[in-house]
Amino acid sequence: MVTPNLQERVNAALSTVRNNRLGINVLEAEMVCDVATTVDGKVRMTLLLAPSDDAAIVRDVRQVVQQVEGVSDVRVDVKDVSQAGVVQSSAPASPKPKPRSLPVMGQEPSSKRAAVPAPTPVTYPNLGNIIAISSGKGGVGKSTVSCNIAIALARQGARVGLMDGDIYGPNIPRMMGVNSPPAVENEKIVPLEAHGVKVMSLGFMIERDQPAIWRGPIIMKIITQFVRDVAWGELDFFLVDMPPGTGDAQLSLVQATRVAGALIVTTPQEVAAGDALRGAKMFQRVDVPVLGVIENMSWLECGHCGERTFLFGSGGGARLAAELGIPLLGQIPLYAPVLVGGDAGMPIVVGEPESAAAVALTRTAERVAAMYAAPTV
Repeated sequence: MVTPNLQERVNAALSTVRNNRLGINVLEAEMVCDVATTVDGKVRMTLLLAPSDDAAIVRDVRQVVQQVEGVSDVRVDVKDVSQAGVVQSSAPASPKPKPRSLPVMGQEPSSKRAAVPAPTPVTYPNLGNIIAISSGKGGVGKSTVSCNIAIALARQGARVGLMDGDIYGPNIPRMMGVNSPPAVENEKIVPLEAHGVKVMSLGFMIERDQPAIWRGPIIMKIITQFVRDVAWGELDFFLVDMPPGTGDAQLSLVQATRVAGALIVTTPQEVAAGDALRGAKMFQRVDVPVLGVIENMSWLECGHCGERTFLFGSGGGARLAAELGIPLLGQIPLYAPVLVGGDAGMPIVVGEPESAAAVALTRTAERVAAMYAAPTV
């Protein structure tokens, strides 16, 4: 008897996942394409999802493939079926011309790739766990989350550094309540300290109204200098507050050093979650693990009766986490003193540590720390 190869075993597993909307499995519905396997058990595929499909199919596909004998890793790239140019139907589809698609860095034919190799990331053991905090769009409270998570980790006993990687809008100095030119000792920039956290930002070095009109090479130099030429000392966590989107700063960071993981900040509405999905996919493409989703502004809680009002919808963070197959690390309620404290340089975990927002942020920091805790013997 011939033992089925890995590709056949994967296909057999996929045939058990049903699309309830169509009444057939995902293979028959032509939802799965570009299935690739490696000799060491890594599996990658594309899943075409229609707006009316249940997003849980993504999770089901990933889980059944993970359980296949010989599979060591599973990556599922989700695409909108309308953008992929495919019409799903239970009837056999007629041959279609190959859809045009935008070029993706690293996936172009080898004959068209640039001859110059990308920089090799440098390892900085003294920085501990380097974690990028990112979002798909602005205005979701990413910098607020970064400051509070950093302080919460420091209050739990960790040695923490916070780097402001938002070159175009460096807000960390105001939010942390420090803003003065850093000293230079032994050819190293000395970071400022606030609330038990070492802080470095371009905002310490330029005027408040000076626009950062810089292209990729300059951004790469700034990111590299902040990582390499700052006297951070020995850290347990090195948090990097990234600018929104998927641009030069994100790519510069992963080229400058080895990033341990990324945290994705979103708000509950679908627009923000959709943009956050693209941000998460960017990190996955460059082999940076996405640790989890943090949903900010989840609800407004009445101070008198405790009733929750979902101003920006609900469930966006949970749906994003499910689609990516990662945990929802925290839901942070909307609370006016968070804004006031950010403007005054008094983050909520310092100003009102017993508030619901501060407690949620502290618990989120605890979950992040637990991911890197040494196993007990």
